[in-house]
Amino acid sequence: MLTHLSLKHFAVVEEAELTFGPGLTVISGETGAGKSLLVDALGLLSGLRADSGVVRHGAERAEVVGGFALDDVPAARDWLQAAELDDADGTACLLRRVVRADGGSRAWINGRPVTIGQLAELAALLVEIHGQHEHQALMARGSQLALLDAFGRTDAERAAVAAAATHWSTLLGERERLNQQGDVSDRIEWLEHQHAELERETLEPGSIAELQADHRRQAHAADLIAACDSVFGRLGGDDDGAVARELGRARSELQRVAEHEPRLDEVDGMLDAAAIQIDEALSLLDRIRSDLDLDPSQFDRIEQRLGRLHELARKHRVTPEELFGQRERIALELEQLRGAGQRLDALDGEIAAARSAWRSAADVLGDRRRTAAQALAAATTALIGELGMGGGRFDIAVEPVEVDRPDPQGGERVEFLVAANPGQPARALRKVASGGELSRISLAIEVAALGLDTVPTMVFDEVDSGIGGGVAEIVGQKLRALGASRQVLCVTHLPQVAAQGHAHYRVSKAASEGVTQSQVGLLDAKQRQEELARMLGGVELTREARAAAKRLLSDVG
Repeated sequence: MLTHLSLKHFAVVEEAELTFGPGLTVISGETGAGKSLLVDALGLLSGLRADSGVVRHGAERAEVVGGFALDDVPAARDWLQAAELDDADGTACLLRRVVRADGGSRAWINGRPVTIGQLAELAALLVEIHGQHEHQALMARGSQLALLDAFGRTDAERAAVAAAATHWSTLLGERERLNQQGDVSDRIEWLEHQHAELERETLEPGSIAELQADHRRQAHAADLIAACDSVFGRLGGDDDGAVARELGRARSELQRVAEHEPRLDEVDGMLDAAAIQIDEALSLLDRIRSDLDLDPSQFDRIEQRLGRLHELARKHRVTPEELFGQRERIALELEQLRGAGQRLDALDGEIAAARSAWRSAADVLGDRRRTAAQALAAATTALIGELGMGGGRFDIAVEPVEVDRPDPQGGERVEFLVAANPGQPARALRKVASGGELSRISLAIEVAALGLDTVPTMVFDEVDSGIGGGVAEIVGQKLRALGASRQVLCVTHLPQVAAQGHAHYRVSKAASEGVTQSQVGLLDAKQRQEELARMLGGVELTREARAAAKRLLSDVG
């Protein structure tokens, strides 16, 4: 929902701040005061092409800022999160557009610069503009299809079609990749040679580390043997200075006098533990010494094997430790290539089945759409008559299309058609010439769809153009009814429509130093009655006009 709109140096508006709530907000004002500038401002926030004409005379730039609450717009929250443009709690967003006097423009979302395309993509999830300009939301076939699906509640059927399309597309991609491989016999022969080379070596995890350890041991065998012999002699040799002998003598000396000092028993226990540790060290040292052998031929064999491993690693551009994984990858590719022909044969059948499954799901969706189209067209046609277009007709063409590739949207093309007058052929909604008719038709569609459109804010510009009296009152009632489920903003010049608003803004103009300026103000109850009287009676406010305005407001309740 749109919560606030800020304008600065925008056309004839020097500066304005507007706040919005739920329900229907109406905007009125004298002719030429700039009522539709608010719609134009929202259009800029929706990504419309910027024009230097929107920059107020004498200013360097125009700025428009719109704040939106996202509590009921999960699609917008998901979009912001995916684009990494969400704020701290994800419950609101701020759109900003600046247009320079030279015609250039920039855009921001939540204070971060974005492209105009990104701005338009997000705005399409937040606001729909129904008016007399090119930013009509319902002109796009994609929006028409989305509205029809919402009306027909086709979520389950669309999900089934999308899933079938994804499966079909995956199989087509696999077949394309296999076909691109062409004749793989040379590749198989080359991979078999590489795999055989790697198979001749022991490459399992840990084996190379063990081989490298053996290499280091053999390379330093002489030093290791000498060190082991020397330490063995110092710890447990036959010399009087050997540590094991000295410990034994020390313990004997302490044991002779320990009865006179009990704490010496603790010292003796420590020396006993040390003697045990030295015995275990000597035992391990002896085993290590027994394993050591100066064998030049064994050293040469280890070096040759390490050399082969390093050569293979360079050939495959991996480390020696990664050769095992490389061998597994080659084996897997070989298996896939050898079965490519069989897989291609199987894919043809799977693709045919996937296409058939998509077709079946698309047919079910198409049936639901055609049923929904009849109901929506009938309801909209009835409303068009109520809105002053008696004899007008609204149709929805649901035309099947041939598809060669999977389409997650289904197998139909949808077009909204309108015949504004009796006897006229129905034409595409986007080709309807009258702006007022177009706005009223859009209103009828939205009301008939019971606000099922997922976009939370709808803007109607001059929806009451060319009507009056009882029809104007009906238009106002329909707008108010739509406001029960969506936030609605309406620019109007009719008091019967303005009276239906939950909130009312007035746009006024005045000349200052020869420059026209527009101001926008939220009306209280008394001001609103005066504005309705002006709309009813013109410049001179009579007692009758004020009474009629009061009656309009009281009728709404």
